[in-house]
Amino acid sequence: MKNITVIGSGTMGNGIAHVFAQNNYTVNLIDVNEVQLKKAIETISKNLDRQVAKSVIDENAKNATLANIQTFTDLKSACSNADLVIEAASENINIKLDIFKQIDEYAPAHCILASNTSSISITKIASVTKRPEQVIGMHFMNPVPVMKLVEIINGFKTAKSVSETISKLSKDIGKIPAEANDYAGFIANRILMPMINEAIICLQTGVGTVESIDTVMKLGMAHPMGPLQLADFIGLDVCLAIMNVLYEGLGQDKYAPSPLLVNMVTAGNLGVKTGEGFYVHTPGSKELVVSSRFQS
Repeated sequence: MKNITVIGSGTMGNGIAHVFAQNNYTVNLIDVNEVQLKKAIETISKNLDRQVAKSVIDENAKNATLANIQTFTDLKSACSNADLVIEAASENINIKLDIFKQIDEYAPAHCILASNTSSISITKIASVTKRPEQVIGMHFMNPVPVMKLVEIINGFKTAKSVSETISKLSKDIGKIPAEANDYAGFIANRILMPMINEAIICLQTGVGTVESIDTVMKLGMAHPMGPLQLADFIGLDVCLAIMNVLYEGLGQDKYAPSPLLVNMVTAGNLGVKTGEGFYVHTPGSKELVVSSRFQS
């Protein structure tokens, strides 16, 4: 396994490409948007510069990493020689199903097809291919170059040999794999998202302020980031989408998304990506300022 194709050059996609290229894999990074691809390479280069500055790698390693990445806008060309395709597109079931139909057609017969989805059923994704036993989930954590965990999700028909291959590959690129079975939310988001949703409900019902909720979880539970700040970082639209997957998949009221979360997404206050969520996020500033809407 030497040739890796990564579909989607956003935050997760460029991070995945970075890690594989840094470990001397040949990476085909694909996106429909040339501008986005250029931005992705610039992001990877900046992240490599940070590693050089911290003496994690040297300048030669940086240049070698960048040389291992080719960019594409044509899916067929990007998949033609792939040993592994990792889809890191939007967390939208219809988009993912369309992509997997295409890569099943374009990728070589031996190729493993993986999704970086954080909540969508691998079994459902695999069902649109002719190789469901070769479809698996590789849920990387953000930021990918820093975070060690890869959640490996086995679909209903995922072959044991494929799971073993992907677990070994994860270790080979310096990650720690943790296997999960294909049920709504897997492990990470089955636990994380209800916690974030409950924090939002606490804010909505006046149990505590933004500052008090995040402070309790940081100082009392040793979380590096409070749940409301983390929600802003993930994207409130992504949080809502995952809560909807949990609610629809498990059918229990405790997974119903908070009305405040729904309203914020509807209003377009999505967190870091829009500049405001529970906090105001000013580019270049490290100061956390609570949104005026939630100031006491």
